Amino acid sequence: MHRSLPLSMFLLVLALVSHVTDAATKNGFDVDNAIIPKRQILAGGPDRDGIPAIDKPRFIPGAEATLAGDARVLGILRDGEARAYPINILNWHEIVNDRFGDVSVVVTYCPLCGSGMVFSAPSTAGNPRDSFGVSGLLYDSDMLIYDRATESLWSQIMAQAVAGPRVGERLTQNPARHTTWARWFENYPDTSLLSENTGYRRDYSKSPYGDYEKSRRLYFRVSKRAPKTHHPKALVLGVSVGDAHRAYPFSELEAARRDRLVDELGGEIITIHWDAAASSAYATSNGTEMPTTTLYWFAWYTFHPETSVFSAR
Repeated sequence: MHRSLPLSMFLLVLALVSHVTDAATKNGFDVDNAIIPKRQILAGGPDRDGIPAIDKPRFIPGAEATLAGDARVLGILRDGEARAYPINILNWHEIVNDRFGDVSVVVTYCPLCGSGMVFSAPSTAGNPRDSFGVSGLLYDSDMLIYDRATESLWSQIMAQAVAGPRVGERLTQNPARHTTWARWFENYPDTSLLSENTGYRRDYSKSPYGDYEKSRRLYFRVSKRAPKTHHPKALVLGVSVGDAHRAYPFSELEAARRDRLVDELGGEIITIHWDAAASSAYATSNGTEMPTTTLYWFAWYTFHPETSVFSAR
């Protein structure tokens, strides 16, 4: 989490002092009925909306884009329409409230967990297209987002409301691919691309998190430490079928030397699609793309400690 003009050192200092944050404040959110430990809800630095969500996203045709081919994007294909959201923009805003026709979606990205997840926006009475904002709070290093209709807090990776009037409700995750711009544009040449004309002044050519994605260091504590079998920031494809969870480390998929891997999870036959050139993976079941999450190994394990792990051996 960061300020409007953040520094990596400032982030580290915030991490060290966040543990003494007054549990009663929680950035103004009521957490009395929280289903997660209140002491583990930490302030990430900014106040609520200190990291501004993008509520009126602008797009440009992919053919007009100047984004580097190896730049990472979160890509969505819905009802034949493709859109790409650059990670270098999501690093600064974390949420894009968007619409595909009459369908509202919430594009979320937690830089601390490397987790990009897209949800169908839930409806509330009198507000059929709810939108979300950045609370400035974290749980197990993952962002807590909030819906503006009820100010309930939702865990991104849990995809569940963890405090507030909607506590216990779940979000519906949509398929999305974390890949390179070059690969996404190659597969979907009619795609549109989220514009850097966001209405905010940010240097999108730089990451506000410095070398965080390469470092073994975490800014915030987590309740469960992942085994050291993989670098804590190693990318994995997290797949869930019911209560069964499996991580597919990119390093293991690379070692398997196959672009398709048929597997069984939770009694269901799934296919893992691996793109070594783009360092990207997704999963299908019966030919239909599944909602999956590409994220850091430590984050997947923290939220799914019972996970199984794919090994090329």
